[in-house]
Amino acid sequence: MNNADVAALFDRLAELLEYDGENAFRIRAYRAAARTIADQVDSLESIRGDEARSLTDLDGIGRDLAAKIETILDTGKLPLLEELSARVPVGVFDLLRVPGLGPKKVRLLVDSLGIDSLDGLEAACRAATVRGVKGFGEKTEAMILKNIAFVRGAAVPRQLWEEADQVVTDIVAWMRVCPAVERIEAAGSWRRGCETVGDIDLVAVATDAVAVMEHFRRWAHAVEGIVAGPTKSSIRGPRGLQFDLRVVGAPSFGAAWQYFTGSKEHNIRLRSWARERGWSLNEYGFQPVGSVAPATPPPAATEAEVYGALGLAWIPPELREGRDEVLLAAERRLPLLLEEQEIRGDLHMHTTDTDGEDTLVEMVRGARERGLEYVAITDHGQRVTMAHGLDRTRLLEQWDRIDRLNESLAAEGPAPIVVLKGIEVDMLERGGLDLPDDVLARADWVVASLHYGQSQPRDRITERILEAIRHPAVRVIGHPTGRLINRRPAYDVDMEAVIAAAAAAGTFLEINAHPSRLDLDDHHAAAARRAGVRMVISTDAHSVRGLGVMRCGVLQARRAGLTHADVVNTLGWSDFRRLLGGGAT
Repeated sequence: MNNADVAALFDRLAELLEYDGENAFRIRAYRAAARTIADQVDSLESIRGDEARSLTDLDGIGRDLAAKIETILDTGKLPLLEELSARVPVGVFDLLRVPGLGPKKVRLLVDSLGIDSLDGLEAACRAATVRGVKGFGEKTEAMILKNIAFVRGAAVPRQLWEEADQVVTDIVAWMRVCPAVERIEAAGSWRRGCETVGDIDLVAVATDAVAVMEHFRRWAHAVEGIVAGPTKSSIRGPRGLQFDLRVVGAPSFGAAWQYFTGSKEHNIRLRSWARERGWSLNEYGFQPVGSVAPATPPPAATEAEVYGALGLAWIPPELREGRDEVLLAAERRLPLLLEEQEIRGDLHMHTTDTDGEDTLVEMVRGARERGLEYVAITDHGQRVTMAHGLDRTRLLEQWDRIDRLNESLAAEGPAPIVVLKGIEVDMLERGGLDLPDDVLARADWVVASLHYGQSQPRDRITERILEAIRHPAVRVIGHPTGRLINRRPAYDVDMEAVIAAAAAAGTFLEINAHPSRLDLDDHHAAAARRAGVRMVISTDAHSVRGLGVMRCGVLQARRAGLTHADVVNTLGWSDFRRLLGGGAT
């Protein structure tokens, strides 16, 4: 069981406790534990096995939760979860996957209408009987029908990239322990940095392929074997993830790594490009086609050799999606993609003043330890009552504390980090922002986001965002489409109009680095770049641990072809201050 598996069990337990009408504080404790575990870099197994550490050292993990974690690690099960699951109709778990239907609403539908499946829910909506349940209405029925289609489209759940990355790190480390492995690398959608990952491809060079395959099947997290062969084996791992291992000869490694990295569309274009030059290209390398090519195939031990033999620059994996990357590689016009170390600031984060887990000082200290030059503290505005959003008085008090913190940092010598007075304001359903203009005018950095009214019509949602873009205090639009990957589709918004307005106003668009958001997606981020819109990659961190997801946002930017020039927070502090107009803290 990896961290993501344990977090998923606690999330499911919280859902079932809420469905069962349990105490809200108990539910919140399990959800907080799930977030803590999911954000934890070190594996729970390694923490438990370290004599100098304890599971209770983790934020919000007391003795009871630590004992439950140990039970999960030892058995793969949680008795309380199994007990609750046995009391709930099987179809409830499908209903809980529908965005917008929390456990309480699902319980209402089950108790009031006897609904026990997605089919039953769909039929009830189409028969207009759901609107008769207290708290539901005609618009809710339409939303449920739309989201049932979304759930069915994601019937085979793919793991978030960050969750898959934890497992990839584990299995690659395990395979490198095998003496017969000369080289092993991961490929597929994980290597391309895709938002979600369906399976993991591994490519290896070995002195003894049979020994490597046996070692592969002995991986501690292997659930079952699927295929067992001398050069190819497949196993089922955590959360149903499939792992495919192929052993190839060293002269073919580059061709195999390129082939299994994909994507399918990229490989089709590359093979077509090769055929036009007289070569057949597959995972084993080159073979001549007809009489155009010389008899001796070019080397394919590295990816650079494969691309080079075709007159192409090496193409970064994140760009291999079958778009224009082959032509750009031929013309030597591939962008120099953004690197994580080029990020100099983080401009969207939360503290305990609203719904964060760590204090202002702790968040700043964590950012400084990551080598950042500046951060913006952007707690929620007052509309977000569920996060204890800041009204005018509390916000100004926080800004006073930020001023004092900056003074103390400056007193240490050349300031190691600068803290900007920021806010994440909400775009109100009726229009406008949730804090007055005279307050926003005093901010160093304003993020405008849409959290409520996400089912409004396309033109209304679009106009709310356009109004925020045109507001003189707003610097950036946060998570512009509102999607949650695998959980909630984007709201209906005219992104072409949003991008055009941002270009005209000079307002930035955010790539929210949270693994469940990655919003903007790569297509919209690429469109924004073409329109001349600059972007901000922010973590939206609610804890010091959350600052680590910046790498996910950078991956998304790389998939969009972004360079450091396209991303505002690659600027050093002096340049960024000039961008702000020189009036920042």
